[in-house]
Amino acid sequence: MGNQDNMNVPDDLWPVANYFMKGLGNEVNFNNEDDVAMLIRGFFFLYLTIVALTILAYKFGFAKKLPPLKSAVVYVVLIIGTFFITLIFGLNLPVAESLFVIALILGIYRLRLHQERKKRNISS
Repeated sequence: MGNQDNMNVPDDLWPVANYFMKGLGNEVNFNNEDDVAMLIRGFFFLYLTIVALTILAYKFGFAKKLPPLKSAVVYVVLIIGTFFITLIFGLNLPVAESLFVIALILGIYRLRLHQERKKRNISS
């Protein structure tokens, strides 16, 4: 019964997940409210980070002008999907780090594209 009350925390988490999960130690005791609260808080902040980076990547790379209802559906599906991605892969894979790089590259691309179009319109 002791094994069901404790969960081992991996010591080789990726940097963002490690930042949000620091303070947990090597085990989470589910009978200790502080440990459970810290685990939920860390997961929630990791989830919000992944949602924010996913929205940025979507806006920079793939978003088109949609009617408000269709746009709301896209964002709701995106938010639900990132919950499952965070739950399954968030601690084991560099999801947040990868999304940061993706958003950065797409943001730079979008900025350069905007500057090129602006320069082309001025010279026309």
